[in-house]
Amino acid sequence: MLPWIIGLVVVLVPIIFAISALKLWVQSIASNAPVSLVRIILMPLRKINASLIVNNYVTAKKAGLSLTVEELETHFLAGGNVHRVVLAMVAADKANIPLDFKKATAIDLAGRDILDAINTSVNPKVIDVPMRGGDKLTVDAVAKDGIQLKVRARVTVRTYLLRLIGGATEDTVIARVGEGIVSAIGSAESHKNVLENPDIISKAVLKKQLDAGTAFEILSIDIADVDVGENIGAKLQIEQAEADKGVAQAHAEKRRAMAVAQEQEMSARVVENRAKVVEAEAEVPLAMAEAFRNGNLGVMDYVNYRNVQADTKMRDSLADSSGAKSDDGI
Repeated sequence: MLPWIIGLVVVLVPIIFAISALKLWVQSIASNAPVSLVRIILMPLRKINASLIVNNYVTAKKAGLSLTVEELETHFLAGGNVHRVVLAMVAADKANIPLDFKKATAIDLAGRDILDAINTSVNPKVIDVPMRGGDKLTVDAVAKDGIQLKVRARVTVRTYLLRLIGGATEDTVIARVGEGIVSAIGSAESHKNVLENPDIISKAVLKKQLDAGTAFEILSIDIADVDVGENIGAKLQIEQAEADKGVAQAHAEKRRAMAVAQEQEMSARVVENRAKVVEAEAEVPLAMAEAFRNGNLGVMDYVNYRNVQADTKMRDSLADSSGAKSDDGI
């Protein structure tokens, strides 16, 4: 029984493939885009989707495109999206956009959506700056008068096919436009000028040719919204004043500390000099004793010295008492 089943399978599988290939062959003949029956039968053996190739070949022929089955098979084997390439070429042909099969397949194999690129060339798309869903809702910039402005812009672009391969993506366009907006606002003398004429931002940004090296051509830049933010200039001045105040206080504290240190140093010197005076006065009795022993000082000389000391003390006490009376107002 098993050999009969195996034999039946061996017979039926080729018949099923042949019927499927015959159906595609008849479809191609009826569509006036004939494909060899042998080629259709051999496609599955070469791991090619015969239905995909034949259907897209018929579509291309109906649209008047000069494509061959070999070209479609080659692109399929290279890992390309045959269906989107054919649709893109049809759309480009209807829109009179020059696009050959070689360039279309190169764009497709480069990872770019060729059909979306053609659609964008025909119907320009609008890019929000900043991008929606991002962390920032506006592009913030400060005019020369220190006032911050918050801007949202819309950039209308269309695909530039000549730069689609290797050209920068939407992220680059958004970054460049944001940079241009910041530069334009920063060059304005007053934020009022920008509020009165928002188009000065658009004109300034368009002059920079920000689409160079990108896969897009910028058609227009429209300012969707401009809001007044904080007074950044005043905040910076306040912060600078606080910083200057801190520096001045630090310098004053330094000078005060130096003055205190100098005062303490002078007090130490006074104490040191007083110690020297006491030391010198202590040597006087020793010198007198030495003079007595050497006969240089007599008894009468010593008596006169004591009298002079007593007279000096009396004069000092009289002077102190007269000064006290003067202070009391008597």
